Amino acid sequence: MVSSSIIFVSLLSLGGASASHLAPHARRQQQTTTVPPTSTTASPQITAISDCHNHGATVFCMFGTAEYQILGQATATTPPPPAYTDCHQHGSDIFCVGPDGNDVEVAPEGSTHGSSGESGVDEHHDHDHSHDQGDASSQQGGTNCHFHAGVEHCVGAGQSEGSATAAPSCGPRERDYNVPLRVGLLFVILVTSFLGAVVPILLGRILSGNGNLITVFLKQFGTGVIIATALVHLFTHASLMFGNPCLKDRITFEGTTAAIVMGGLASAFFIDYICHRLKDYCTCSKFNKESVNVWILEAGILFHSALVGLTLVVAGDSFFITLFIVILFHQLFEGIALGTRIAAIPAANQSPAQTPAQTPAQPAGPSKNEGDSPGNSASALVTPSSPNGLGLRGKLLMAAGFGITTPLGMAIGIAVLKRFNGQDPSTLIAIGFLDALSAGVLLWVGIVEMWAHDWVNGGELVDAGAVQTACASVGLVAGMALMGLLGMWA
Repeated sequence: MVSSSIIFVSLLSLGGASASHLAPHARRQQQTTTVPPTSTTASPQITAISDCHNHGATVFCMFGTAEYQILGQATATTPPPPAYTDCHQHGSDIFCVGPDGNDVEVAPEGSTHGSSGESGVDEHHDHDHSHDQGDASSQQGGTNCHFHAGVEHCVGAGQSEGSATAAPSCGPRERDYNVPLRVGLLFVILVTSFLGAVVPILLGRILSGNGNLITVFLKQFGTGVIIATALVHLFTHASLMFGNPCLKDRITFEGTTAAIVMGGLASAFFIDYICHRLKDYCTCSKFNKESVNVWILEAGILFHSALVGLTLVVAGDSFFITLFIVILFHQLFEGIALGTRIAAIPAANQSPAQTPAQTPAQPAGPSKNEGDSPGNSASALVTPSSPNGLGLRGKLLMAAGFGITTPLGMAIGIAVLKRFNGQDPSTLIAIGFLDALSAGVLLWVGIVEMWAHDWVNGGELVDAGAVQTACASVGLVAGMALMGLLGMWA
């Protein structure tokens, strides 16, 4: 009897020990298998999370009574931001915007979503809503892709671009392109580019002297556009190409972009200088100073325009429409900039019956007393005839050259659409080189031959009055600002 009691007590003890041992495991299993609130149900309710604090090296924030972890954020030594706003959903993931404007991924406390929830590895997806929405192929295999200057840039799974351990994806990307849309919009770009360059030329022949303030504005607007194109677009794009991780072992000199820009500056200068020296020794030269400067300007723009068309077409469908709208304005502004300078080339000699109002003795610039008189402004697009000038046909041909270059680049892009690899090192070097070289050419023409010439070195604004100077200043700043603003998207 006693033995039976002892055995019974022993069994109870073993059962209690087993239960006490298994209970924590059961609780842990229940915690890990409990399905946390999914982003599908939570994201419509979550607009912002606040009361952010640290648990060790991990940041947590509150939404009501629920606690959410900021994935990949480790701020053990610095206080976290007080709140994250504009929370939104990408698939099954929840993202919120931090005070610095960057997106961070968040997850409910205890969720095993993402590797960062377990290891603390940065799982920030460095996404851009205008770039990757609806583009499922850009996330295949965990690779994150976006676009730099229209050229796709991809980094390895779970890595942001700035991560030191990011594994770049340098191979071609398989994707479906809406080719008919690209072909149709090619003609829209063609018409817009051509009109942008032709309208100032025709405007110069239509406007009388009373319209000269308009032409002053357009001319300086074009100057601002050229300078912003060189710095905000071309220089920046070239730097992005040469800084691509796929060129890590090929480009080791950090000043590569600046060095090529200097080469473009020097090339434009020597071409300009040689042409002017030859003109001094050869009176049979067909073109004058204005013609040489505009030809150099157009050469720099044409290099750039061909690349614009190519990179526009090869951009993914999720980014194509946004980039197309930006490029449309880009081409319009550049066309105006080039067209105003083409229009300013003196007209070729014509018979007195054709141009009774023009005489070779017409003054080249306004006097101080004429600065406020639009009718006497020498900044008009209509210029006096010149024995070495350029007729209307020649000017329209120059405008047509600009008009067809970007569509030509688009046509080349459509032809190689399935084979183009924006991550190929040779492609990156070629695009970066041409962008940087064009930047140097446009900087020389924009700053020296346009800005400095018009305002300082004997141009029409040297002795201009207050009204004309104000109009020119507004145009210059507007050109820089608008073209610079487009650099946010292209």
